[in-house]
Amino acid sequence: MSPHGLSLPEAPTARKIIPLIVGGPASAKSGACSTAVQGGCGSGSSAGLPQHIRDKVHDHPCYSAEAHHHFARMHVAVAPGCNIQCNYCNRKYDCANESRPGVVSEKLTPELAAKKVLAVAARIPQLSVVGVAGPGDALALPEKTFRTFDLIKAAAPDIRLCLSTNGLALPDHVERIKALGVDHVTITINMIDPDIGAQIYPWIFFDHKRWRGVEAARILHERQMLGLEMLVAADVLVKVNSVMIPGINDRHLAEVNEAVKSRGAFLHNIMPLISDAAHGTHFGLTGQRGPTPAELKALQDSCEGEMQMMRHCRQCRADAVGMLGEDRGAEFTSHNIDAIAAETDADSMMEARAAYRSFVERERADQSAATDAAKATVGATGETRLVAVATKGSGRINQHFGHAEEFQVYEISSAGAKFVGHRKVSLYCQGGYDDDEALPGIVEALAGCVAVFVAKIGHCPRKDLTAAGIETVETYAHEYIEASLIDWFAKSMQAHQVNAA
Repeated sequence: MSPHGLSLPEAPTARKIIPLIVGGPASAKSGACSTAVQGGCGSGSSAGLPQHIRDKVHDHPCYSAEAHHHFARMHVAVAPGCNIQCNYCNRKYDCANESRPGVVSEKLTPELAAKKVLAVAARIPQLSVVGVAGPGDALALPEKTFRTFDLIKAAAPDIRLCLSTNGLALPDHVERIKALGVDHVTITINMIDPDIGAQIYPWIFFDHKRWRGVEAARILHERQMLGLEMLVAADVLVKVNSVMIPGINDRHLAEVNEAVKSRGAFLHNIMPLISDAAHGTHFGLTGQRGPTPAELKALQDSCEGEMQMMRHCRQCRADAVGMLGEDRGAEFTSHNIDAIAAETDADSMMEARAAYRSFVERERADQSAATDAAKATVGATGETRLVAVATKGSGRINQHFGHAEEFQVYEISSAGAKFVGHRKVSLYCQGGYDDDEALPGIVEALAGCVAVFVAKIGHCPRKDLTAAGIETVETYAHEYIEASLIDWFAKSMQAHQVNAA
């Protein structure tokens, strides 16, 4: 029985932490985020994880930073209803120009969603995961979500299924989630203190009643913790999303990290608040700012340790299609998926998907060997370097500076190269012409980085970046990212030692 007199399902008593490194410490210090440790899916390799966990995240781009270089995801917008209101959310339909959660261009029926999945799988062999992430909550009207999963599972059994939820209705559906074979669930948890929650959630709708303020936040918190524990007990892998809101929950998220870690969450994704008056959200209209990249990284760093931290999130639309950082949804509308289906041969599609997976396994093995070889050249040093990379995917430095709409940021040290985030920028090359007005914004976005690695770059942006103290590096064009960064770092350290002597 909750403090509100509401009957809640009984919570499992077991607590477990999925270890970052097998045989490592079982838990972190109570009351504070743990010390950073290298490794884990959130930061790169999954080699230190138990085998059954490695199998689950191996090809999931949202649960593995390594997999996101090679595999694509798809969100099907079958869940328009929501049972809570968030001050950072405004669900928009038929909106093609905004890239953020809660936005879609068209809502789908379960039948249309399944048909669309097959069309995407035929054209994008990288597709490995299909999820329901809105535009409302996947479990507010659960039958649409579960019907969609039933249809996808029957038509494309090699595709993983996952869902995202605010957690309010989660405890009521864990058994069915498990029965459907959904082994990845994301819960958005922004607080464990109802007083803080009341500043984020104006209301919830639960047990046939609308609740407001602190009482609403308390109910939501109880249900989220219960749902998390039930999923972990059912051996479902849980990612927790938290929106970092400066001045409201930014300091509090360290406590959230401890709470979800102690209950067995696998991955914690601390995301920046997206706040713009044009979005029509409460926080956007009241001028609530989002965190700076430096503030976000500092919080993520402080919370990294035994629990994986996700750094590669793109805060995708509820109808996103393709690799993380791109959206090919406009290619697959309800008007053209029948035509795609008509020209698709099911056997050929499955052969193409299997061939792609074989290619990725060879590529991963080669990439790992190259990284290990590069690491062997790095001497012990306490120095670290932050660098940016222009990439179109596949774990390679393969994009022209002027074509990049984001740069991936890595932290390099004697331990290796660790992915720590991404920086979105305005496109420098527009229709064959350089946009000089975009360059100051790009330089600002790369603040803190000492170098930017690109496949190619023009004279003018190179000159401006050099003036800002950012080295431009083209010598590793189309090579593996991590091995190239480590090699560059080793050579920089050697040159520094020579100059010092």
